[in-house]
Amino acid sequence: MNDAERAAYLAGLGPGADIDHRGTSFTVELFNELLTALKEPSTGIPHFGHAQFEQATFAGTVRFGGAHFGNGACFDWTRFLGGAIFRNVIINGDARFARTRIRGDASFRDAEIRGEAWFHRARFDGNADFYKARVDRLARFADARFNRESSFIGATFSGGAWFPGVLFSGKSNFTGAVFKDSARFIRTQFTDDAVFAMAEFERNAKIGPLACAKTLYLSEAVFRTAVTIEAAASTVLCRRTQWDATAALRLRYASIDLTDAVWEYPVSVAARSRPFTWGSDAVAEPGLTDPRVRVLSLQGVDAAHLVLTGVDLSDCRFAGTLRLDQLRLEGRYTFAAAPSGLHWHGITPVRWTRRRTLAEEHHWRASRFADSGWEPAPEGGDALEPAELAPVYRQLRKSFEDSKHEPGAADFYYGEMEMRRHADDIPWAERALLVTYWALSGYGLRASRALGWLLAAMIATLLTMMLWGLPADDPKSIGTGIIAGRDIRMTVDTPDPVNPSQPWQERLSTDRFEGSMRVVINSVIFRTSGQNLTTTGTYIEMASRISEPVLLGLAVLAIRGRVKR
Repeated sequence: MNDAERAAYLAGLGPGADIDHRGTSFTVELFNELLTALKEPSTGIPHFGHAQFEQATFAGTVRFGGAHFGNGACFDWTRFLGGAIFRNVIINGDARFARTRIRGDASFRDAEIRGEAWFHRARFDGNADFYKARVDRLARFADARFNRESSFIGATFSGGAWFPGVLFSGKSNFTGAVFKDSARFIRTQFTDDAVFAMAEFERNAKIGPLACAKTLYLSEAVFRTAVTIEAAASTVLCRRTQWDATAALRLRYASIDLTDAVWEYPVSVAARSRPFTWGSDAVAEPGLTDPRVRVLSLQGVDAAHLVLTGVDLSDCRFAGTLRLDQLRLEGRYTFAAAPSGLHWHGITPVRWTRRRTLAEEHHWRASRFADSGWEPAPEGGDALEPAELAPVYRQLRKSFEDSKHEPGAADFYYGEMEMRRHADDIPWAERALLVTYWALSGYGLRASRALGWLLAAMIATLLTMMLWGLPADDPKSIGTGIIAGRDIRMTVDTPDPVNPSQPWQERLSTDRFEGSMRVVINSVIFRTSGQNLTTTGTYIEMASRISEPVLLGLAVLAIRGRVKR
């Protein structure tokens, strides 16, 4: 149009007019003239009837300034060479932006779409802002591309929102978003953080399979419906997350924090070994390298309905978990291990018993033994005291016992006894008893230690018997008799054994070794040897008949604890 024709066309427009500008190229000035022609005189707000802008091109940043669309708006295949500002717009009917490309920043802040929203394969090259936007019916973002940061903070999707195949190249923020109907994040890719803090999922939530190269924030989110979350992510934060129905979290690569999460129904967290697929295609997992799924914290959660499968619990903080004895562990899971090899505590060599331990014990021991192989608490974290950790070990031991996993329960019994031994709230007599129990047999769990002490006791008994326990010679019985008429009275006397007096080396003879060995072997099985012994030997035999069977029993108990199922 020439200037006169364009002026006549614009003069013929008024608020609420239907607009058909398919394929039109707009400069900023021309677009502002169009808005002026459609403004309501009393409010200054542009009012469109049915607006069609398919394949239109807008040069520069265009602002719809709270415009009202009375019968839907169509921007399919439209190109915005600058920004597109739709703040506070109201669209009665469907809003279509399929395959639209916006090279500058896009803002739908406080926009209200009273029909469906179509952003299928739309491309946002700048920041995309949907702060407190509202869509009354289904919002479709299938295969859209967000090349910079995107914000859906406080947005409300009354008819649900679908994001299958969407690529979020910058940080995406759904904090406080409300999904009143189905929410679908299938094959969705997040190259930065994906934040769903305080979001609400009310019906038919399907989160994943998706990939998040950094942190997937679900803290304080509320899931009012059963949900399956399938995510390959670096970190998954579920602090104070609320699940009002069953939930299954299937994860790859992720470190998950469940601190103070709340649920009333079964919740499972499982490590997945193979990539997620959708149809015949595998979901891409760029930037993710550590294959483990690590649980970082269960503090404050109720473990009665929690099932963990195939996860790494090496760094998990258990202190403060409710009903920890009802936690279910399945698949191949791992706990932190005590340091291996020989370490030095000052000038004292220290060797730790290999066993499953809690991360909290690592933190406590690292605070006492620097450079000892124990992992220190993370920055800003506190190391709990043994009196606080003993109940944690006790509850985990019960969990393993209830699942008939006796070898696993044995490790946590050892940890419980260690914490009791080091606790500062027990009487000295109990501590002395625990120290003795630990030194002799590792609380009845270290067969090698008990057998070592048994061997030492047997050797000590053998040597002391050879040196002092056996008499110099076996006493010979002497019989005397009296004959009076036809009566014969006989008296047999056995002299007291005589302490050996020969030189030390002569006492270590083969004969004395054989006699001492009989005493030792009979003592182990709590039997008397029936040999003549000196007074010293009698007391040695009594001591060995008490100590050696006890040590043998501790060794048998330790072996049974490792092989019992």
